[in-house]
Amino acid sequence: MCPMQVMTSTLTPDSAIRSTSPSCSLIAVGAFAGAFGVRGEVRIRSFCEIREDIALYQPLYAQHGEKEFRFRVVQSLKSELVAKVEGVNTREQAHNLKGQQLFASRDKFPPTDDEEFYWADLTNLLVVDTSGNEFGKVTNVVNFGAGDLLEVLSDTGETIQIPFTKAVVPEVNLMTGTAVVDWNLATD
Repeated sequence: MCPMQVMTSTLTPDSAIRSTSPSCSLIAVGAFAGAFGVRGEVRIRSFCEIREDIALYQPLYAQHGEKEFRFRVVQSLKSELVAKVEGVNTREQAHNLKGQQLFASRDKFPPTDDEEFYWADLTNLLVVDTSGNEFGKVTNVVNFGAGDLLEVLSDTGETIQIPFTKAVVPEVNLMTGTAVVDWNLATD
């Protein structure tokens, strides 16, 4: 399992799985970071807490599922993996993959417990205050080391970051697609 891909509103992991849509059937688990050597090996940045676990979710896909990737990890670097990708035999082919995100099928992941969410499920939630007034939508979830933050695009076009804690975001309802924010705590 890629444990960091589950997050709770009270505990925050070091990193998490990202996705472009909460209803998306693919969840981002890594990205190609560039070529390694001259024989077509590629560097992969894994979003998994245990980097090597990315190989467990194969086959991996390009963002819209239009291309499938299978690979074998051949080396572990300080912050990346080196892999031999099927069909990639030259440095140029490996270089052309740089920056492309890798996605796994959502059905490969376990269901979450209560108060746990995949980052992908939080993206596009409508943000409302405790009185039900609409504020904007969650556009991203980030973590710079001090805890998870919801990036919210307000109705006025401003992007703000809100700490994703139980105190600040007391309720997330995936069925209604809403996240309730206590603005008194969000602005402290």
